[in-house]
Amino acid sequence: MTQLLNADLHCHSVVSDGTLTPEALAERAKGNGVELWALTDHDEIGGLQRARDAAKSQGMGYLTGAEISVTFLHQTVHIVGLGFDADNTDLREGLRRTRGGRQERAMEMADGLAKVGIKDAYEGALKFVGNPELISRTHFARFLVESGVCKETNEVFRKYLTEGKPGYVPHRWALLKDAIHWITGADGMAIIAHPARYKFTPNEEFALFTEFKGHGGQGVEVVTGSHSVAEFGIYANTAKEFGLAASRGSDFHSPDESHTELGTLPPLPAGLTPVWELLSARIQ
Repeated sequence: MTQLLNADLHCHSVVSDGTLTPEALAERAKGNGVELWALTDHDEIGGLQRARDAAKSQGMGYLTGAEISVTFLHQTVHIVGLGFDADNTDLREGLRRTRGGRQERAMEMADGLAKVGIKDAYEGALKFVGNPELISRTHFARFLVESGVCKETNEVFRKYLTEGKPGYVPHRWALLKDAIHWITGADGMAIIAHPARYKFTPNEEFALFTEFKGHGGQGVEVVTGSHSVAEFGIYANTAKEFGLAASRGSDFHSPDESHTELGTLPPLPAGLTPVWELLSARIQ
């Protein structure tokens, strides 16, 4: 496997906050030339067997995956796990606990929206949820678009669902070290997802990468739908600085919402170690 492999190792299905089934995602990925694929639903591995079977039927290589929410320096950071044993008890239990606070948080979000005149948002959001355990801001955003409050989901986030806005409620996720240990304890690789999205100062970002590496994290998403071309280069250098492997993934959620289509990202920059080289024994 080479650096030029069309690998898409970050996307979401209806099992978390995507709009397509694992089977439809696999077909879409194959149609766009993806050769190695992973489904990385938020804090959930319930779709992985379907994803594996769909990838096999499409003739694609497949890695198990999940995107775990953690709290670091009072911000939510996402850690992608790849190539792990999906039957590992500690991993499954850790993800179950992480999912546990979402419903209570969602009801608080609905209360905040009701105070500014948006009624029944919790019930409205549930219409868009494939898995009620994983109700999220994205589901609220889809309801507010459907009901005509906003024209698109990005507008909903700006006006209602980010810090300081009426529907924003923080959630206490797992610790960084816990998520990394769940993944590595299940023989997988832990990867920092889309690092440019976080609002860290340079010193805080250095602390994130240092602690991540110290706990056994091995990779970082360099080429992702959340990064600009300039940020591909910045995080290629970060990968080299910290001795991390480089990952590639669209972060695709929906044909109507995602800016980056499955399988359409450019290759990884030269001089990096692709995560799939280190995970070759875990590819199914």
